[in-house]
Amino acid sequence: MIECEDCLGGFHLKCLKPPLKEVPEGEWACKFCEAKKSGKEVELPKPPEGKKRVRTAREKLLSSDLWAARIESLWREVNGTYWCRVRWYIIPEETAAGRQLHNLRREIYRTNHFSDIEMECVLRHCFVKNPKEYGKADYEGDDVFMCEYEYDIHWHSFKCIAEIDNDEENGGKAGSDEDWNLPSNADPESDEDMDFDEEREKGLRLRSLTGEFAANSRKGKFFGLQKIGTKQIPEHVRCHKQTELERAKSTLLLATLPKSLPCRNKEMDEITSFIKGAICEDQCLGRCLYIHGVPGTGKTMTVLAVMRNLKSEVDAGSIKPYCFVDINGLKLASPENIYRVIYEALTGHRVSWKKALQLLNERFSDGKKNGKEDNRPCILLIDELDLLVTRNQLVLYNILDWPTKSNSKLIVIGIANTMDLPEKLLPRISSRMGIQRLCFGPYNYLQLQEIISTRLKGIDAFEKQAIEFASRKVAAISGDARRALEICRRAAEVADYWKALVGMVDVETAIQEMFQAPHIQVMKSGSKLSKILLTAMVHELYKTGMGETTFEKLATTVSCLCASNGETFPGWDTLLRVGCMLGECRIILCEPGSRHRLQKLQLNFPSDDVTFALKDSKELPWLAKYL
Repeated sequence: MIECEDCLGGFHLKCLKPPLKEVPEGEWACKFCEAKKSGKEVELPKPPEGKKRVRTAREKLLSSDLWAARIESLWREVNGTYWCRVRWYIIPEETAAGRQLHNLRREIYRTNHFSDIEMECVLRHCFVKNPKEYGKADYEGDDVFMCEYEYDIHWHSFKCIAEIDNDEENGGKAGSDEDWNLPSNADPESDEDMDFDEEREKGLRLRSLTGEFAANSRKGKFFGLQKIGTKQIPEHVRCHKQTELERAKSTLLLATLPKSLPCRNKEMDEITSFIKGAICEDQCLGRCLYIHGVPGTGKTMTVLAVMRNLKSEVDAGSIKPYCFVDINGLKLASPENIYRVIYEALTGHRVSWKKALQLLNERFSDGKKNGKEDNRPCILLIDELDLLVTRNQLVLYNILDWPTKSNSKLIVIGIANTMDLPEKLLPRISSRMGIQRLCFGPYNYLQLQEIISTRLKGIDAFEKQAIEFASRKVAAISGDARRALEICRRAAEVADYWKALVGMVDVETAIQEMFQAPHIQVMKSGSKLSKILLTAMVHELYKTGMGETTFEKLATTVSCLCASNGETFPGWDTLLRVGCMLGECRIILCEPGSRHRLQKLQLNFPSDDVTFALKDSKELPWLAKYL
């Protein structure tokens, strides 16, 4: 059998369509999960008549309806009931960080939470293995889980179990024989030894008297346990009630999706009208929409919120069904791989990118459809669109050319940070991108304050002045909502150590940690040329929208900045030495290899940090207009 990576359902190799001869390498998903990803309606097989589908113990555990625990000790009370001391495991959703992309479906965490429960609460045995054992686990049933980290329920921190075991082994070694040698004048039978012997004899007598009440054991197995699994665990045993600050920290996580998206109602209305206008027309002609704006302004989240709203309208039957494909350019190994990802999302089949390009051309250009589902409009969202730019720009041309075909029914929404990306492309591509653009401006302090307050609605953990202070600080630098959330979350962590409400002092501490880190101090105390070079990198980033640049382009930008502001250009050799010095400080990341003009460079920290460090430079006040 083979197990699906998403739903953990088991399938016989011969029963699959088409059948498989052997288990494929890497991750494998069933046809039902693949259909759900592509937005298709999925109808699961129905159970035989007279029977109901019952959730397995594994499904209940992964949905927090059952819990896993390791029995540390077991005993029998005088009244005949058996009790055990257990150490709890939790699923990733129960941690403060929540489930992350790297978490496996069968992954759980060991905790430092112990409880005493009755043995009648235990259902059955399950297997919790380390990653090495889990990779070799075969034919051991459905109740097999992997555990690699221990989770601290009080400090919400993770630590690798292998490191904990190594520390215990190193710290638990027995001392040398000299530590146990008695001095020559010591009495071998002291009063303490005699008291210990008396207590030991007394304990043996008690043990013989209570032997009939003890649990029967033979070869490590216990017998005489009745009614296993007939009692439920009391709620207070495993219920860890979060404090207001703990709730605030989990809510302010960047990975946490907010219930609503404030301050972007106008943009949401424009995107909604654009998509509805493209879908609801009788001919459903393809269209393109280009969305741009500085990082952290909610571009991607706004589009995804619109798609969730449209999905509810599709379920209600008010608009036509469609298929939605979401692609992030950062996740593509190469720009050409986007063909393979699009085709796999639409059909559920994996092919090479060249074969996928051929089949997509037949679908969108020639109008060849394979069934009713292929006639539905397709909405293609491409985040980080500028990463698809190649030397001949053929990838972007193919994607933007498909919506111009009469039978394509393709709507393309591209998102990037560069405002003038269409003007930098070839005319045949910029003309196909169209004139419909949407700009997301940076947030002001009132909008940032509303975003933070919306997330913290119903949580009394922050003073109003503290939220306003953090919003004003971030709005003065960049208007990045992600930075504002990070500052507030760090302030909650600082306040969690010694008080229950976050104030302005805690926010100031978080800002000092974030904006006065060692790398910012290096930028502030650097030479004039190093400051000009960093400013040129930020200016090049804003101008092109590309995170990487070459040394040749950077040197040209530095030369222009120096000429425009009366500074002497030092020359390429001196500039190269300054760049190497910043690379040694890890301020700049350099492409490995020999030093040459086409060597790629990239900032190792957000551009906001460079802006904060250099905008108030007294020796070079003109840097502020380029940051």
